[in-house]
Order: sequence, then C-alpha cells, then structure tokens
Amino acid sequence: MDGIGQGPKVVFTLPIFGGIDITETIVIGWLIIVAVLLVCRFLTRNLEKVPTKKRQIVAEMFVGFVNNMVETTMGKKWKHYAPYIATILVYAVLGALVSLLGLRSMTADFNVTLTWAMMTFVLITYYKLKHGGVGGYLKSFVSPIPVMLPLNLLSEIATPLSMAFRMFGNISGGAVITALVYSALAALSKLCHLAFEFGGFGLNVMQLFIPAVLSVYFDLFSGCIQAYIFATLTMVYVSSAAEDQ
Repeated sequence: MDGIGQGPKVVFTLPIFGGIDITETIVIGWLIIVAVLLVCRFLTRNLEKVPTKKRQIVAEMFVGFVNNMVETTMGKKWKHYAPYIATILVYAVLGALVSLLGLRSMTADFNVTLTWAMMTFVLITYYKLKHGGVGGYLKSFVSPIPVMLPLNLLSEIATPLSMAFRMFGNISGGAVITALVYSALAALSKLCHLAFEFGGFGLNVMQLFIPAVLSVYFDLFSGCIQAYIFATLTMVYVSSAAEDQ
C-alpha cells in the first residue's frame, strides 16, 4: 500500500519562488501530453479525403464518437465543444490507465479531479452570466423564494465538489482495495507456504492472478466509465446552464 494514502510523491523541486514541488502527478501529466501529441501526429499524418489507412480510420472513428456524443447530449449547436470533451475523455482515461504500468493514477489525485471540475464550474457560471446577466444570475439564488438562498448556494458549491469527489473516490478507492487485497494475499501465501525467495526476488503465488483481475476492473473498466461519466456531466451541466436562463 505504498503511497496510496499519502498523496503523490515529490519527484523534484524547482528552485524558483522559494521552491516549487513537482509531484509524480505533474510528471505523469506531462508524459501523457507528449504521448497524446505523438499519437495524434501519427494518426493524422498524410490525411486523405477517402480514408484507406487504418490509422486515419481509427482517428475518424474517435472523432465521430465524440461528435455524436456531444450532439446527442448537448445538441448540434454545441458541436464546437467536441475538442474540449475529447480532451477530458482522453486525459481522464489515460490518467487512470497509467496505473497498469505501475504508475500512480492521475485521477487518484484530488487536485486533478477538482481542477477539471472547477473548469466545468467556470463554464457553467460563464453561460449563466452570458444568458441571464449578472442580475439573473444573482436572482437565481433566491428563486423560487428568498428562503431558498442557503440551499441554492449549497447546490452551486456542491456541483464541482460532487464531480471531483465522484471520480477521485472511485479511482482512489479502487487503488486502496487492490492494495489491501494484494497485501492480504502476500500474508496468505506465506501462511500456506507458497511464498518463495530467489536471491533478492520474492514470489507470492497467490498474488499472481487475483490482483491482476482487480486491476483490470478498477483501472480499465472503472477508469473508462468514470471518464465517460465526468464528460457527460460536463456536457449536461454546461448546456443546462445556458438553456435554463
């Protein structure tokens, strides 16, 4: 359970402004950005009007999936939001799947999910102000009656927090469960005399299969589902903020 409940480790410190800690979450984020850039360059190289190469077909399938997702959830007039939603999906999925490589999941860092949620909250507020004006925005807090002010304020604050905690809780919770099971299987292997050591290498037989299955579920399945839910909530909240005014 190394590091599960302690937050991301500091990789190095930049000697500016009194020292800025660069955590493993930030480093992994940079690596994902570079990886996505290289993949995009590969998939979109020498594009053709009628695709014949598999890489262009794959790229167009993904673009079509995101465009359809945005049009279905938000409407055709919101199609310009497709790049933003695609970015959230790709970054959230890859941020969770890096744990399959033995790295700490980005979405297990609350700072990451809260930042994404706050970006959505800024967009929600922007469209409320754009379509309802400052007066309409402030009036919404005392609607339908003034006594609803505390509840409306709480609801406004709860929107980004619930989005952030939903993804963070599912991903970090899965990591904790996997780590607990992994530790328990190590102890059980020793109890059943199925723990072996070869020089400096240790092997616990019961750790060979079950943790892998849990990792596939929590990292692959749950990670993709949570990314999809986060993107969907972003689309619903943003489009509703404009239509409700």
